[in-house]
Amino acid sequence: QVQLVESGGGSVQAGGSLRLSCAASGRAFSGYTMGWFRQAPGKEREFLATITWSSGHTYYANSVKGRFTISRDNAKNTVYLQMNSLKPEDTAVYYCAVGYGSTSGGQQYWGQGTQVTVSS
Repeated sequence: QVQLVESGGGSVQAGGSLRLSCAASGRAFSGYTMGWFRQAPGKEREFLATITWSSGHTYYANSVKGRFTISRDNAKNTVYLQMNSLKPEDTAVYYCAVGYGSTSGGQQYWGQGTQVTVSS
């Protein structure tokens, strides 16, 4: 059974940083991408970044390019999202996912989410 467990969320002031972690277990993930998405109240779930598990190739949404960095530690089966220069509009529940590509529909497994709150 695949499990994705996010951690690292919390409250931070605008301009601050947070690092989210997603520990994955339950199967081999080579051939998949692992991604981060977020959902703010009343809004659609939004793609942020993906990383190919085997090659490490990354892809970002324009809204976070240059501020957020996705990385992985294959030995720990963990994916990270380093978030810098946070803005109040980054406030949302952040989810990690395993699947293919950058769309919500392409993901096969989801974590439970972790709240990020950015105050001005």
